[in-house]
Amino acid sequence: MLFIIQLFVYVQSFLFGGDDSVALITEPVKVSIIRSEAELIYEPISDCLDREAFMTAYAGVQRWNPCAERIAIADFSKPSDQQRFYIIDLANKEIVLQTWVAHGKNSGENYVTQFSNKMSSHMSSKGFFMIEESFESPKHGTSLALDGLEKGINDKAREREIIMHGAEYVSEQFIEENGRCGRSYGCPALSKEDMQKALQLLKPGSILYIHS
Repeated sequence: MLFIIQLFVYVQSFLFGGDDSVALITEPVKVSIIRSEAELIYEPISDCLDREAFMTAYAGVQRWNPCAERIAIADFSKPSDQQRFYIIDLANKEIVLQTWVAHGKNSGENYVTQFSNKMSSHMSSKGFFMIEESFESPKHGTSLALDGLEKGINDKAREREIIMHGAEYVSEQFIEENGRCGRSYGCPALSKEDMQKALQLLKPGSILYIHS
């Protein structure tokens, strides 16, 4: 019941505004539809993905790009030695990629303990990002640009050069040797191999949600 209430409040705050009399009529119906859609997608993947993380992510998709075919979720409530990054095919109701993802080096060791939107903090930012163009990074190779969508929380992502990129320190071997995934300067970094998969799966307009 808590998740249903949270989803209702979250979607309500995103989708509805303007004339109160119109909102009172349309809100329960629209929220009920969105909740039902979310439940249908979540059921087949429930063994792999936290319910709250998915429900919140799905509500965000309805705000920023309801036509999105896929959504990426980095569940930073989990430690970095777990495969906490997911790409979900919404139409087919399946996880098409689950793997490791790095967080910022000043956000914590194995667990994320703090976030930041500040320049040079070397911390991760939480919340919703729009995945934009792919580009060639001199240091990281082909990467994905990210626009933070939440003011004061992650909206300085471009200025901070927060991107999704591949990194050698994100690998099963690194975790076995160090007890945790490597850490970035705040970017959600994947292994080089998985970054190539992400480039195929995530097109401009896809949503990335970093859960905390």
